[in-house]
Amino acid sequence: MTPATPIHQPNRRHDIDALRALAFLFVILYHVAMYYVADWPWHLKSPHAAEWLQWPMRVLNLWRMDLVFLISGVSLGFLARHQGTWGLLRSRGARLMLPLVFGMLVIVPYQAYAQGVANGLVAPGFGAFLLRYLSMAQPWPARAFDGAEFGITWNHLWYLPYLFVYTALVALTLPLWTSGAGQWVRRRFNGLRGWALLLLPVLPLVAWALLLAPHFPPTHNLVGDFYLHSIYFTVFLYGYWMGVDTGIWQALERLRRVSLMLAVAAIGAFIALRIGAEGSAPRWLLVALRNAYMWLAMAAILGHGHRYLNRPWPWLRWANESVYPWYVLHQTLIIVAVVWLAPLSLGPVLEPALILAATIGGCWLLTDGLVRRVRWLRPMFGLKLRRAAAQRQLASPDSLPPEPGWRSPSRRA
Repeated sequence: MTPATPIHQPNRRHDIDALRALAFLFVILYHVAMYYVADWPWHLKSPHAAEWLQWPMRVLNLWRMDLVFLISGVSLGFLARHQGTWGLLRSRGARLMLPLVFGMLVIVPYQAYAQGVANGLVAPGFGAFLLRYLSMAQPWPARAFDGAEFGITWNHLWYLPYLFVYTALVALTLPLWTSGAGQWVRRRFNGLRGWALLLLPVLPLVAWALLLAPHFPPTHNLVGDFYLHSIYFTVFLYGYWMGVDTGIWQALERLRRVSLMLAVAAIGAFIALRIGAEGSAPRWLLVALRNAYMWLAMAAILGHGHRYLNRPWPWLRWANESVYPWYVLHQTLIIVAVVWLAPLSLGPVLEPALILAATIGGCWLLTDGLVRRVRWLRPMFGLKLRRAAAQRQLASPDSLPPEPGWRSPSRRA
């Protein structure tokens, strides 16, 4: 394993921008599918729920949020070249926490209301619900909606506080990462090549899963979510270390076909053991296969992205400024579409197609017609003010979410 010499990439990493945007298309598809997948809890559930959706959803779910956090780490690696600890905390805090607060107060409440009404624990009438929700004066019935025990919820926006905490941890320890020891760790990771690059990053993930997963099931409530923190923060660090290094991206590109074949083999073996062994397969083997698949899938996506997407696509500029508002808006629009369309009994084909179309159309209309045009709304959706946006000259992808870093909702099933 030869340490890599960091060589700065060109000013803009178009592949990271493109992957962030494409990841959010997956997020919308995933959350529409959550309404239809049988036996998986979600805010609302369709009478057309199908069991066959479970395995395709698992195959996607095993790496989708991990990739989002890795891309967010890559973006932080670029940003940290030009900002110190307090600059990172100030800029990331504003772009993550302001949309979180705005989203919890304005965007998310309808999701909680629709779920509460569907559960028969909230009286119809959104205005009355919203007044009670915002006042947080009265406790909600148990399990009225996700997060009812706290009186207020962030639902799909959970990614934002998680990303802020990870960013703050790196920013506050920035002297450590820029020290000789920190640079040594970065060089050793970026110096991985061949089989070492495909296998060694899996080992910490397997260790976290074996040690923490049985004791700390996923909650997305930030506090006590130690298993998910261990996985997400680890891949976030991987991205931060990879950042501007040229060698490791070239290695991922060279290995893209191998990593894809190995990812297919790993998930195939995982599914075969889960289905065929009927619960008798050793837990450590399932954990190893699941986490190997997760890393190999990300390696294949990053390698193919670096090979085929690292160019200034005409749609990228629009996508870069649209992806964050789409992330904030999409799940509420899905719920609105479900509430409107479900009573029409359109069936398991036309209904999801219309829900998806309404969600994408609503995101486009609200983002391009309102959010991007109204000055005071822009920071509420993570966008810079127009003057600052026009003057900036980014040295790297400035991600947040996707989850890029934008991201998205719920993890492993």
